[in-house]
Order: sequence, then structure tokens, then C-alpha cells
Amino acid sequence: MWTRLPSSALRLTGADRVAFVQGQMTNDLRGAPTPGLVACTFLNVRGQIEFFARAYKRAEDVYLHLDAGQAQGLAARLRRYIIFDQVDMQDVTEDLRTVHVWGGQTVPGWDPAGGDAQTFTLGGGTVLAGRVNRTGAAGMDLHYLARQEAGVLAALGGEEAPLAVLDAARVRAGLPDVTRDGFAGTLPQEVGLDVGGPLPAISYRKGCYVGQEIMARLEARGNARYHLARVAGEGLPDHAEVTRAGKVVGQAGLFAAGLSLARLRKELALGETVEVGGVPATVQSLLPAPADA
Repeated sequence: MWTRLPSSALRLTGADRVAFVQGQMTNDLRGAPTPGLVACTFLNVRGQIEFFARAYKRAEDVYLHLDAGQAQGLAARLRRYIIFDQVDMQDVTEDLRTVHVWGGQTVPGWDPAGGDAQTFTLGGGTVLAGRVNRTGAAGMDLHYLARQEAGVLAALGGEEAPLAVLDAARVRAGLPDVTRDGFAGTLPQEVGLDVGGPLPAISYRKGCYVGQEIMARLEARGNARYHLARVAGEGLPDHAEVTRAGKVVGQAGLFAAGLSLARLRKELALGETVEVGGVPATVQSLLPAPADA
């Protein structure tokens, strides 16, 4: 089973490509193998998420895979920081397509025991695959040239699942999607992107980057006021404020399968009743679950 992913993408080349991206992103690309893959965010000076990406480190380039509509904005941000760096950047959104292959499907050419990023031939074209969990079980994101889509999908086989089905599995599994859940503008620690979270996208041991001072302060003090939770209800609106007794206590993401992932104040307890956009809901679980749960 596989699902088409609305995507955009940047390709960076040049001698300084890894060092340049390393100095902008929250995770440790330099420490990844070649080829390798890391999830990461790009923050503003207040430590708030501007963009989420999965960065592929390859021998000849760095490939940044983003949600649809994100590449142009990230490219504009990155260009502001290119001064003496030997970096060339290309928006390859129109040239590429991406599908997520759900866990359990065999893909010819993919080595299950191999690295997280692999390149192989499929359907007469060269594809880039990354081990990514979008449903609660490790699957893969498969990137290929748009002009080769018919051959790649024919060779891939399996059944196509709509994006809504993938979203439902993702929300049930407690896996945030910064763009689809509307979590841009929040701190990574508040929406499950911290070390130990459902989608770790931070290294506290790498060098400096925009927003790094805020990240270091949060690591030292552990005082983020919000965390990721799952709320349950009937017909909850997407991307709505979460309130309790008329006070805003968080924000909810995409509603799917009777659930929403939400950025909630830490003082809210499991089982507590809240409202999402005025619709009653219940705090079902905290993500990740407490160690003693």
C-alpha cells in the first residue's frame, strides 16, 4: 500500500553544502552517514518552527524534502544566509514526485537491513528512498522523477491509499506533521519533535544555528509550557484553538479518525474535558507516554 504525498523539494550542491545546511537546521546532518537521512526543523530567532524537512545527505548533494508549498519559502530564507559559501540551490519541486510506501510492502531494490537512505533502480528509473515512519510502523518515502512516474508506480505495485487514510493512521499513531497539523510557529519541544518525542528532529550536541540559544535554554531548564497530546471527539474542527473554561490552553491539528493531535498546556490531565473550536473533546493521551504509564 502506498500514498501520494503533496511535496516540494530543494537540492543543494557545492563544496560547502553540508556545512551550510548544518548551520541552519536543528539536527546533525554532518554526523549522519553518507547516504543518510535526518528529520530537522529550521527555526526563527525565537526558536519557533518556520519549516520542517527531511534532509538526505548524499555524495553529490543535499536533498531537502518538504511538504507542498514550502520549498520556495525555505529557499528564500536560506539565500539570506549565503555569503561566501560555495552553495548552489535549486527548487526541484516540479521535477519530482513522492509516495509513502507503508510498512510491510516489499519494494524491489530496497534493502531492509540497509541504511535509512538508499538509491536504486525501479521501473526503469533511479529512485531515492528514505526509511520514514508515517503510520506507526517504519515504511519508506520514495522520491522519483515525475516523467518516470508511470514506470515506477507500475513496478512498485500494491494498492494506493488516499492521503486521508494515511492521516488517520498518522494521528492514531501520535505522529505530528508540522505543516498538515498547522504547528509552524511553535517550539519543537511543544509538538513532539524533541529528543525522545514521536518525531525527533533536534540534536543538542551539534554546532550553532538560528534559534539554537533558545533550544539550549529549554534543554537546560526543561521548561516548555506545552507538549504534544491526542484529543478525542466527534466532528472536531481542524486547526482550532483548544479551550478549557473559556481559557485558551492549546491548539489542535488535523482531525482524523475521531482524533486530533494537539499542542496542550502541561497542566491538563488525562481524561480532562476541553473544547476544540467550541466542540467538546477529551484529552486521550500524552505523547510520548510518561515512563510510568
